[in-house]
Amino acid sequence: MAGFDAGARRFVRGEGNYLFDERGNRLLDAVSSIWTTLHGHCHPYIIECISKQAAKLDHSTLLGATNPAAEELAARLCLLANMHAAFFSGDGASAVEAALKMALQFWQNQGQSHRNRFVHLRDSYHGDTAGAMSVSDIELFKGRFTGLTFSSATYDGFAELRLDDVAAVIVEPIVQAAAGMRIVPSETYAKLPDMDALLIVDEIATGFGRTGTMFAHEQLGGLKPDLLVLGKGLSGGTVALSATLATSSVYESFLGDFSKQKHLFHGHSYAGNPIACAAALASLDIFERNDVLGHVATMSRETRDSSQRLAIRDDVTDVRGAGLMYAVQVDAARIAEGAGPPAAWRIAERLYERGFFTRPIGEAIQFVPPLSIEVKEIGAFFDALEQVLDELS
Repeated sequence: MAGFDAGARRFVRGEGNYLFDERGNRLLDAVSSIWTTLHGHCHPYIIECISKQAAKLDHSTLLGATNPAAEELAARLCLLANMHAAFFSGDGASAVEAALKMALQFWQNQGQSHRNRFVHLRDSYHGDTAGAMSVSDIELFKGRFTGLTFSSATYDGFAELRLDDVAAVIVEPIVQAAAGMRIVPSETYAKLPDMDALLIVDEIATGFGRTGTMFAHEQLGGLKPDLLVLGKGLSGGTVALSATLATSSVYESFLGDFSKQKHLFHGHSYAGNPIACAAALASLDIFERNDVLGHVATMSRETRDSSQRLAIRDDVTDVRGAGLMYAVQVDAARIAEGAGPPAAWRIAERLYERGFFTRPIGEAIQFVPPLSIEVKEIGAFFDALEQVLDELS
């Protein structure tokens, strides 16, 4: 970033809800290392399960083979999400790519190749790979790469398409994280057009308790995904892993004699890595053994109440969020001018000096802590943010 040369943060250790930098500073990880860490850093049980798996089987391919950890994780995820089959990848964008290809080929396998268009929400973000960018709406992330992307339509512009052209609609449930924790109006989902198209629900950021339920779309009544995309918190935030879950009707459309070429010719070298799957299984164990969602409900109320006291400030234009996904939008015009980075980044710098690590999205200060966050830590973060605003306004 031009004019911002504070140097990259260099973290060398993690413990619980905290990161430690090379200078020995302890920082509350107020963004869960970009929405990944669920149960705190270096959770003893997850580390134990990773170590045991690494000593038994470090890796084996899923191309024409399988492994027990991947099998168990697929079964538990499908049971949890009421889906039928799981396809593993290494990161969220790759899982979105898999979902897009599945949706496209689903129709091809039924002789409807003309269904090749996608519809997405306004202000959507689904990743930085070519297909994921194509169904994203934030120009900052895709503007320079239009030569790599395909055309799609925003939800409010779907009428521009012939309905029988649409392969799938892709949505983020409740919260659009990359848009600064924007809350999608509930009527948006209620009015999803009956296109006879597949529904892809992207729970990369919102999944695994972030909004209060295991999956955010559970709060949206009739929203039933044909393809469900998971990532970030899937492994508890410890190892790179993502998954694309499919219903039985989608899965079965890819079955048949090899000569019919209905198979999905797509895969990744480290898909279903047993160490990553062991981490994910351990994270699911923690959900089952502890009242994680009950704790999230309590901490969500605390976050809502603590953040709302900033809403009356003249230098704050909006406070928004759900569960443990919140953002405080600042009015840059009311923040004292100075050399260096934009207002939100200067606020983040001051917070870092006070022991809090966050990363702005535009002029929004985000608070997306680990699910293991405690009341006193929530209060301390918003107290510090208020103090910084007092200093800079």
